[in-house]
Amino acid sequence: MAAVAPAPEDLAVEAACKVKLVPAGVERDEQQGGCCCCASSLARRAVSWGRQLLSRAVVGSEPKRVLVAVAAGTEPLEAAAPADILERAGASVTVATVGDIVVEAAHGVRFVADGRVADLEGEEFDLIVLPGGMVGSVNLRDCKELEKMVKKHVQKGRLYGAIGAAPAVALANWGMLKGFKATCYPPLLGRFGNEVIAVDSRVVTDRNLVTSQGLGTAIEFALTLVEQLYGEDKMEEVAGPLYVRPQQGIDYTIKEYNQIQWKCAGTPKVLVPVANGSEEMEALNLIDVLRRAGAHVTIGSVEDTLQIVTRHHKFNLIADVMMEQAAEMEFDLIVMPGGIPGAMKFTSTEELVALLKKQAEAGKPYGAICASPGYVLEPHGLLKGKKATSFPPVAYLLRDQSACEYRVVVDGNLITSKAPGSATEFALAIVDKLFGREKAVSVAKELVFM
Repeated sequence: MAAVAPAPEDLAVEAACKVKLVPAGVERDEQQGGCCCCASSLARRAVSWGRQLLSRAVVGSEPKRVLVAVAAGTEPLEAAAPADILERAGASVTVATVGDIVVEAAHGVRFVADGRVADLEGEEFDLIVLPGGMVGSVNLRDCKELEKMVKKHVQKGRLYGAIGAAPAVALANWGMLKGFKATCYPPLLGRFGNEVIAVDSRVVTDRNLVTSQGLGTAIEFALTLVEQLYGEDKMEEVAGPLYVRPQQGIDYTIKEYNQIQWKCAGTPKVLVPVANGSEEMEALNLIDVLRRAGAHVTIGSVEDTLQIVTRHHKFNLIADVMMEQAAEMEFDLIVMPGGIPGAMKFTSTEELVALLKKQAEAGKPYGAICASPGYVLEPHGLLKGKKATSFPPVAYLLRDQSACEYRVVVDGNLITSKAPGSATEFALAIVDKLFGREKAVSVAKELVFM
């Protein structure tokens, strides 16, 4: 008999990772030109300790305030990862747009921002973050209110960060990288000019500036921002339940049983169901990566409206169709994000469960990540005779836990994965199965994942 799933409030969060977590490729230097070994290491440690002591001294005070500025064309994951992870750390995050309140982000992703940058004049933040996307970065660059706000913020010595195209397109254009070490999306490094010390590393920290390269480095970027705001202990606490890759920048891996070829006629059609409480990083990885690869991805809401509210930052993601409409469509793959509240909604949505069973009976691919294998697939008999993995704290819900050590598991027409930290690997593994290894590697390099 399968174990009974606990209510979300009863689920104990797994203990924070106890090992030192310094993502590979992270360049750190508190002073321009400083040595990257002994002296600067001690200086960095002192700065980190100082921030931790300050953080502990203000327990009970207002949470740190973070602004994530977005625009039409913003890379959604480069905005969502910092927003999500900083919220997990305890920050109060505002996602504000320089344009319409309904943001038409890259890769057809639509979401509703918390507010507009133009309405934040006079507001004070502890951190301002600029996500990338070429079109989005140009739109951020051209917003005079945002430029004025960021310059005023930096003049006060406060922390700021940018990722992807944003360091080169926005910050450098505003003259805010002069004399700093910085990185950006690798093809744009040449845009920095002589006034910026370009560094081809996944994440670069120099004084109060943090920059990073792209979607594949977004979690590392966000965790570095947490460390700069709260200290190393908090960063490790937040990183633990994400199950980030032990070594960044390397190839993705798949543990495969009962290997078969996933076949589809023409462009693969993929359904990604979403619900209130779905994990935004898991949902957006699937949507973004699969659309980049050329799949036709449909986002289906299991709620009463197209707009759903994700789990951590409460991203107001707008789906493409209602689940009732999706139930009338044919898909080559149905794949679910996790998040316990979202997974519990999935498992009680008759249309989705019927669609999944129909998919499995037809021998077509289906999958899930994080909490969804245990909360959705197992109770409905969709893991019978299959190897699968899951979010470790709820892995006991799986009858067969023999493959739970692996980050991505494929068993015939089933694919499962662990957590937000394995979501990009999960999406790339799906690309591998649908389009082939060559396409998956090409997308992985475009993302700066490997």
